[in-house]
Amino acid sequence: MIVDRLKNIAGSLKGKTIGLLGLAFKENTDDMRDAPSIDIAEDLLAAGAQVRAYDPVAMDAASPLLPKVDMVKDAYALADGVDALLVITPWNEFKNLDFERIRAGMRQPLILDGRNIYQPAQMRNLGFTYHGVGRGYNGAVQTEIKVRSNAA
Repeated sequence: MIVDRLKNIAGSLKGKTIGLLGLAFKENTDDMRDAPSIDIAEDLLAAGAQVRAYDPVAMDAASPLLPKVDMVKDAYALADGVDALLVITPWNEFKNLDFERIRAGMRQPLILDGRNIYQPAQMRNLGFTYHGVGRGYNGAVQTEIKVRSNAA
């Protein structure tokens, strides 16, 4: 689903380089069982994208599962030359990045935040095209309002 959302935002992914921030099923572990990053990486590759990834702990566990994904040494190496970053695992390390440095390295300053770890207004003020999952276009959490009809 996040890959479809990226396609809606960025268009065709063929020939684009996409960076995955996080690979593990959850932060503070190298657990790759049922990790969404596996399906996301495979969907990106199937769409013709090149995929890079960085995870503070899980890269050794992820490498055999994702042999076509380029594992890089840190988030800054990940951002260098990418067309978009996808936040997959909400590591605390990712909350404290130097975003000016991240943006400067990116080909396109696009972040699709699958974990909503960033504040939309702050990211936009830093010059990113930012999209969270489950948030409206203005960064507010969307809520569904049901209207009850009194008509019988």
